[in-house]
Parts: sequence; structure tokens; C-alpha cells
Amino acid sequence: MARKRFEQDERLPGIDRDDDRRSEGSALARPRVRGVSPPKRQISRVKVSIAVAIVVAVVAGGLYAFKSVEQFLIRDPRFALNGEDGSVSTLEIRGATHASTRRLASVFRDDSGQSVYLMPLTDRRATLRTVDWVKDAAVARVWPNRVVVNVSERTPVAFVTLAPAKFGLIDDEGVILPPATDRFHLPVLVGVHQNDSLESRRRSVRLLMKLTAAVGDSASNFAEVDVSEPSNLKVKQSSGGRMVTLLLGDGNYGTRYRNFANHYGEIRQKLPGAGTLDLRIEDRITVVDE
Repeated sequence: MARKRFEQDERLPGIDRDDDRRSEGSALARPRVRGVSPPKRQISRVKVSIAVAIVVAVVAGGLYAFKSVEQFLIRDPRFALNGEDGSVSTLEIRGATHASTRRLASVFRDDSGQSVYLMPLTDRRATLRTVDWVKDAAVARVWPNRVVVNVSERTPVAFVTLAPAKFGLIDDEGVILPPATDRFHLPVLVGVHQNDSLESRRRSVRLLMKLTAAVGDSASNFAEVDVSEPSNLKVKQSSGGRMVTLLLGDGNYGTRYRNFANHYGEIRQKLPGAGTLDLRIEDRITVVDE
């Protein structure tokens, strides 16, 4: 069998020559040259000190200027509410129809003769809202020495009985208002008392508002709305020259009231003495014996 002779240059697979490995190892072991970063610039301590001094000087100057202007606004009599002697009123109250303007002006009694710059507007607004009939108020300074108050008053939705033969008014938030000189065409809300909590009065007023919204303009006919039983609202109104009581239940007020309006003439002809009508069933009207 002929044998193949390997020359000096020929190698078996997987066998490297020692001199090759040595040459490769020397190449790998060759050190790398790293780039040298340029030296960092260092800020001079003198420059830092100058910059800090400038900032401190600017802040101090600003504070001094602010305090100087503030003292000017506080001490100069030109900024005093109602002038130095109070002879000229520079307090203007707008929008007060039922609220007492004297009571509103008294809220600013301690501010008279002082700079309007010192007036705590938030506190004055909070106090104004405690005055009868005032729902909200806005207080604004008008330089140099005027204060303008814009009042939003409450709107009554019904009368309430406060005592025998004594009535007050109540608004849509359940707030009881003192009587006014105006003549309001409103129903009496029965089932609400002055000693009730505000939340209880508010719930009762919401029932009234729901009812009047459902019947629309016909609510102007109501003389009395009884909400003492929320599941069965009762309405009294004058119809055909006599007072009738309508039992409207706890909902669907518009349909039930229109059923009454459409058929009351016929009922009056057949039963002229009918005083209480039960409307809680939509397709019929029941006369309640009294």
C-alpha cells in the first residue's frame, strides 16, 4: 500500500505549528495605546466668588425694592379706603337688591382709613356670604383706593311657615331667607321647618323643584305644595273658584297633572263638591271622600 509522504510544509488537520502560535501570541500581547483626554478647564475661585456676589446683590436689591414699594402702598394716604378722615366713601356695592347695604358695608368697617393693599379679600368675601340673601360675592381692589363688591343674591322658590301667621322664604338650596318687601308669587312649601337641618330642607326643596319642572308654567297655579310625605306629594290650587287638593304620588308628575287639567271640567260638572283628587293612577282620577 503506497504511503503518502508529508512534506515539511504540509500539516495534519487541527495541528498548528509552534512558531505560528508564538507569532499570534506575540501579536495579541502587543499593548494598546489609549487616547489621552485633554485636561479639564478649572473655573477660577475668584470668578465663582464674583458670580455669587452678583447674585446676592441682585436678590438683596430686589427684596429692598419690594419692601420699599410695599411700605409706600401701606403708608401713603392716597391708598386708604374712604380717605384719611373717612369723609369720602370709596366702597362700592353692586347687585344688592334684598340684602342690606348697611350690613354689607359694615363688613369693611375695620378697613376704613387703611390701605386697600392690606385688605384680606378672601376673608371679606367669606364674611359677606354670611349676610342674609347673599349667595356669593366678589371683592376687587380698584387702585388707588377703591373697593368694588359684586353681590349675587339668592332666589326664593317658595314660602315656608316659621310660626303661626309668620312666613319666610326658602331658596333652591334650602336656605331660609327673611321676608322681603317685594311681592313674590310663590307657593307655600309644607313639611319644611326652620329647625330642620340644611340637608333635610334641601331634599324637600328638590322635590318641589322636580314637581314644578315637570308641570311647567302650570306651577304658577299652585297655592301650596306638601312634601311631608315624599312618596305622595300633595298640591293645593284654586280651580274653578274653589280650592282642590291633588295627590300626585312620587313621580310622573307631568302626565298626572295634565290628566287632571284635561278632565277637571267634566269632574266638576258631575261632582261639584269634589275637593280631593287622587291622580296616582295615570289612566284614571279618583275622587277622595273628605
